Amino acid sequence: MQVSKWGNSLAVRLPKKVVERLGLKEGDHIDLTIQRADDPERSKRLAALKRLSELRWKIPEDFKFDRDEANERGWRLDDTE
Repeated sequence: MQVSKWGNSLAVRLPKKVVERLGLKEGDHIDLTIQRADDPERSKRLAALKRLSELRWKIPEDFKFDRDEANERGWRLDDTE
């Protein structure tokens, strides 16, 4: 995206695909978060989300998360087994 002059202000045009995906319409208010594209922590999170989305796991309808049982197992995010 490119920043352009609009009167005395600056503006950013949003691509149509972004507008449609977010369901935006004229007059909507949005909050912006400033992030650097080269932020290593952001890159790690995005890579992890991409890996998770590629797994396409289905959670059984009767699944119920039990925090105590999970803590007893000692499961950690970096476990590979």
